[in-house]
Amino acid sequence: MKIGFLVFVAVALLAFLCSPNTVYGIRFVIDREECFSHDVKYEGDTIHVSFVVIKADSTWHNSHEGVDLVVKGPTGDQIQDYRDKISEKFEFVAHQKGIHRFCFSNKSPYYETVDFDVHESHFTYYDQHAKDEHFNPLLEQISKLEEALYNIQFEQHWLEAQTERQAIVNEAMSKRAVHKAFYESAALIGASVLQVYLLRRLFERKLGMSRV
Repeated sequence: MKIGFLVFVAVALLAFLCSPNTVYGIRFVIDREECFSHDVKYEGDTIHVSFVVIKADSTWHNSHEGVDLVVKGPTGDQIQDYRDKISEKFEFVAHQKGIHRFCFSNKSPYYETVDFDVHESHFTYYDQHAKDEHFNPLLEQISKLEEALYNIQFEQHWLEAQTERQAIVNEAMSKRAVHKAFYESAALIGASVLQVYLLRRLFERKLGMSRV
């Protein structure tokens, strides 16, 4: 009975005390620069970030240059700086609550499609500790479980974006290989036709000289 009661209490606490974490994902097309803002409600929250350059607007362009990402805190202090990245995944602890800015820069002449995700980890019962010390280990386990579930979801979307990018890159490479083979075949046929034409002209000229 005691174990059943603890399980019931755990479910109740998870339902009422655990507020949903702030999670959002966006896919956008970048020309030169795009900035996004994220309001961190609590100091000390862990912010998980990932982005993947999915594709470019040109079939012949394989985005090796990547994009730049600069992360700044509420006071304008630089937190992270990544250069020429096709994909990246990282996390940081917000030392201040407030608006954090994520600015992407694209230096290539092509539009790039970017998949961008932010996941903020916070649990309200960290600020509202239970009075009964017997609940502390239970709350800690619930916290770890919820964090693990969000991380699994985050990892799944990250892998899906990576897989989609790889599929697009493979398709573009296949198209380029087909086009290259077509142009090489056309060039070979053209060279063969030109050789036949030149040989005929040569034989016709020799035949005309022999008749004379």
